[in-house]
Amino acid sequence: MTSEMTCQFCNSALDRPFLDLGMQPSANSLLSAAHLQNIKSGEYSEPVFPLRVIVCDSCWLVQLADFSSPEDLFTDDYVYYSSFSPSWVAHAKRYVDMITGRLGLNARSQVVEIASNDGYLLQHFVEKGIPCYGIDPAAKAANEAKKKGVTTIIDFFGEDAACKLVHTKGKADLILGNNVLAHVPAINDFVSGLGRLLNSTGVITMEFPHLAKLIENTQFDTIYDEHFFYLSLLSVQKVFAAHALTIFDVEEIPTHGGSLRIFAKHSANDSLPVSQNIRGVIEHEIRIGLNDVSTYEKLQKRAETIRTEFRILIDQEFSAGNSIAAFGAAAKGNTFLNFCGTGQEQISLVGDDTLAKQGRFLPGSHIPIVQEEQLCRFQPDLVLILPWNFKDDIIEKLGYIREWGGRFITCIPKVQIW
Repeated sequence: MTSEMTCQFCNSALDRPFLDLGMQPSANSLLSAAHLQNIKSGEYSEPVFPLRVIVCDSCWLVQLADFSSPEDLFTDDYVYYSSFSPSWVAHAKRYVDMITGRLGLNARSQVVEIASNDGYLLQHFVEKGIPCYGIDPAAKAANEAKKKGVTTIIDFFGEDAACKLVHTKGKADLILGNNVLAHVPAINDFVSGLGRLLNSTGVITMEFPHLAKLIENTQFDTIYDEHFFYLSLLSVQKVFAAHALTIFDVEEIPTHGGSLRIFAKHSANDSLPVSQNIRGVIEHEIRIGLNDVSTYEKLQKRAETIRTEFRILIDQEFSAGNSIAAFGAAAKGNTFLNFCGTGQEQISLVGDDTLAKQGRFLPGSHIPIVQEEQLCRFQPDLVLILPWNFKDDIIEKLGYIREWGGRFITCIPKVQIW
């Protein structure tokens, strides 16, 4: 873990963090039963690190004040598989259909996805007969992609990797990356690599959670060690421009509580005009104060208010004799639970559909992860939905808890019972 108090993009000196979520374990470092036993016996101490966020008042890039190396995070134990979310796979298919038509992609095109995970998206290009491949550092996820017929290179992406890919596979007509731009600490190296891999008339699309939504809806739980950056169009536009890339269009999309999808080109490419959508998003970001330090400084108190309200609710439900479970062993849920100081004493178990997570325990809170059938047998009075961005899907999926009077809880943007 390093502590760099200079901006990872522009090298400006950074002052003080505006949000401190306390000491936290790595959000996706799920524990085995053996690890948990060693922690309880005192033979092993669970690593925890400060989780603090800071903003650069020169370029407005929001970033972690302390961060781990990607090699420490995306190991063989990395257990996030995109295909386990049907709504996310459907989102990916809609994107593939849209971009294929918009760019006129065909059997002579070359598509590359950065952080392609288990092939959740590229499988749809394969079905269309459009040449494609992915690059991802998580070997297990990459192997799942290969089972879907998706060629996948196991590696981290950056300028060096881009040069190798150009040499072995040529340049790309489309480079895409969903929820990866925020995950790379060497953001200049990453964006430079995008430029090197893209052909002269090609297009880059990147999707990432929109910082505006984090601020407006107090989405503090989306902050964890894998997310080095929290991105606005204001900041991303500057990063891309520094590498001779121009963002020429942007879409606001509902995924992950509100995201942006940017479209970028080589700045020398005059064939793609800049959309008025750019101006609209930038004006909104300025209107809500994303270029004003005082905007960020208000977030700590708002996060603490949600924590207080959640703790009061849990105490009230326990006093009434009600049992509580959770659903979705998501990284954001771990940030939330550990910030609130909530553990197995309050939440008995968490259901999750990901086989690789079942039988393990959440980091910090040590809540056991079980399959949905076990959650059903437990018959909780309340189910806390940790991945609140999939609230509607989860309420529909677990609607049967209404049969015994069960209710759902979400806590972002405010504590609510459904």
